[in-house]
Amino acid sequence: MDLLSRSVARSRKRAAVALQRKREITARLEPVPAPQHPVATVAERRREQWEELADWPLTIAALLFLGAYAWPILDTTLSRGWVHACQAVTWVTWAMLGVDYMVRLLLSRRRGLFMRRNLLDLTVVALPLLRPLRLLRLVTLLSVLNRYVGATLRGRVAAYVLMSTSLVIFVSALAVLDAERGREGANINSFGDALWWAASTVTTVGYGDRFPVTVTGRVVAVFLMLAGIALLGVVTASVASYLLERVQRVEEESQSATWRDIEHLAEEVTALRAVVAEAVRAARAAEQAAGRAPKA
Repeated sequence: MDLLSRSVARSRKRAAVALQRKREITARLEPVPAPQHPVATVAERRREQWEELADWPLTIAALLFLGAYAWPILDTTLSRGWVHACQAVTWVTWAMLGVDYMVRLLLSRRRGLFMRRNLLDLTVVALPLLRPLRLLRLVTLLSVLNRYVGATLRGRVAAYVLMSTSLVIFVSALAVLDAERGREGANINSFGDALWWAASTVTTVGYGDRFPVTVTGRVVAVFLMLAGIALLGVVTASVASYLLERVQRVEEESQSATWRDIEHLAEEVTALRAVVAEAVRAARAAEQAAGRAPKA
């Protein structure tokens, strides 16, 4: 019994030492949070409040932008008045995004860091000034989508990948159709052809039966290829993270069960030692009583 008790005690001591070392290593690896300035804290709180207030209006504006961009492309018989109205909607949407970006920039104390962390938003605001890249204003929708899920991890990654993939395919099909239709030598002349081309390109399949011939269409194709690679990487990383978390959870549950078994065994050993000690004391007392008894 003493040997078993000592073995259990050594096991518990080694486990305690290993746990203490793990805590020390974790404490060393975790970055020490920098002290926040009161002014910075207030500014960040105001910026977060503004972002919460602007989320829904920007989402609605982005959806209106998508409709205003798609309608003239899909309906070639649209009157000139409606075409001008759709163009006005796209510019109003851009103005709203510009105001939102400037307000968040002014409310940020570290504005350089804010600009580096929000390059997509800066691109959306700056693109109308770059006329050859006008079609890339479609990242408006990705900017709003990124606002919702950028702070989350794997919990929403499936929804993010699904929505962003569908959006990228749809807007790329619109962009390449707008650039290719009616051009000399073009083989993408309907929305169905454009949608098929976008789907085969974003999945990195590329059958080659449909391909852009204009410079603008090829620029759209390059960005679509990069988006397909990025989305594939997100899916792969998400699956790997899920598997690693499952393995870690199984290991933690196994360790917890082992610790419970060790504690239960230690309690039984303690109780058994008490019983043995009591039996030994009773036997010694009986021997002493027998030794004091007068011999016949």
